[in-house]
Amino acid sequence: MAKITELVTKLALPVVEEAGCELWDVEYVREAGSWYLRVYIDKPDGVDILDCETVSRALSDLLDEADPIEGSYTLEVSSAGAERPLKRPGDYERFMGSPVAVKLYQAKEGRKEFAGVLAGYDNGDVTVTVGERRMTFLKNEVALCRLRIEF
Repeated sequence: MAKITELVTKLALPVVEEAGCELWDVEYVREAGSWYLRVYIDKPDGVDILDCETVSRALSDLLDEADPIEGSYTLEVSSAGAERPLKRPGDYERFMGSPVAVKLYQAKEGRKEFAGVLAGYDNGDVTVTVGERRMTFLKNEVALCRLRIEF
């Protein structure tokens, strides 16, 4: 049986594309005793509330019809955000050279978070230029890598 996120991704993709957006991610998570289905969208000139509303209405109808999720949940459609997590190889390729923050499961050199510029990605291993140093973090060390906004 396919995962809920995979089923929802297949349903959401044409809806999101028809709205002129890109499907960034789908999450199905339990928080504070309730289930949330989160659909993150993006587009080059930025996502606004009307984009989210358009996708939400159309997707809600499709989900009601297909009924891929047992029980109740809350559907949320939002922008992927400026400091979005990078998850797929294509995300890393697209944002190569961008400022990122890498969070680790275990401290390395006394720290669990490193900020720098994304310099490489190879099968889950992430290379970041931190100051003058290039640091490579192995796939099993990286808890999260996200874009970082610099002010």
